[in-house]
Amino acid sequence: MKVIEHYEKAKEPLISFEIIPPKRGGAVSNVFESLDKVVEKVKPPFIDVTYHAAEAHVEEQKDGTLKRVIRRKRPGTIGLCAAILHRYDIDPVPHLICEGFSKEESEDALIELNYLGIHNVLAIRGDNTGSQTSLNLNGTVNKFAIDLVNQIKNMNQGKYLEDIINAEPTNFCVGVAGYPEKHFEAPNLDWDIKRLKQKVDAGGDYIVTQMFFDNSAYFTFVEKCRKAGIDVPIVPGLKILTTPGHMVRLPRNFHLNIPDALADEVSADEKNARQIGIEWAKQQSLELMEAGVPGLHYYIMGSPDPALEVIDFLKKK
Repeated sequence: MKVIEHYEKAKEPLISFEIIPPKRGGAVSNVFESLDKVVEKVKPPFIDVTYHAAEAHVEEQKDGTLKRVIRRKRPGTIGLCAAILHRYDIDPVPHLICEGFSKEESEDALIELNYLGIHNVLAIRGDNTGSQTSLNLNGTVNKFAIDLVNQIKNMNQGKYLEDIINAEPTNFCVGVAGYPEKHFEAPNLDWDIKRLKQKVDAGGDYIVTQMFFDNSAYFTFVEKCRKAGIDVPIVPGLKILTTPGHMVRLPRNFHLNIPDALADEVSADEKNARQIGIEWAKQQSLELMEAGVPGLHYYIMGSPDPALEVIDFLKKK
């Protein structure tokens, strides 16, 4: 089923999750152990699986020369999505990124997903790793997420990169990303929302937000989106702070704000950072659900335990 159909049919906010593939050489059994817990407690309608761009490394060769090598640290997104679909009978949502992929590679990935019966994708630009130039084959790259959305929607109309007669159309539901505290490259939030509307107008079926810890930012974001004419579901993405280091890494890596109340509490009692973060997430999630959000999307990445503790709390309310 398409993600947008899950939201349209839901009678209460949906709970979904986002995971990452194991590192190259890592055991997929660890991912399944986490998903077993999630499915047993929640049985989410869909699970997102991230895609990571290739990264450039300089490696010394046997003759002493240096060679620039492009490698993906976390391959396997498509394979993991296929495993989720057939192991759990849950709709996987692979992330497709512009960074580090040519249009031809994106088309190939979409064809593979279509053959596997996977018809949901999240189209994002991806983080700049410095590899895009190396993979820029004759300029055939999607520079921005809207370009990738257009490519996917063209395939849904049977339009491929080559002019193929009687080409079979695909049938993808396309999610796009939104930023309640604006994308770090945007000059302001209003400008960023105009670009988001362009992605929706191009064919984005729903929006999932970047993580945030201040619900007022999400509520303001949704209000501005509605005024701008964006009428698709806007799903809040949530990350649970579990270590003191998150107060540095999350703002640095994801360009978000940690509210003073949360930062002060963790700073005053670092040993209990995990429980403080979980309690914050409980209240944050409850307020969002009471406000009637379409769903809650948890970035669990590694361990699902903190998110499952929050969900246990919500079930009792």
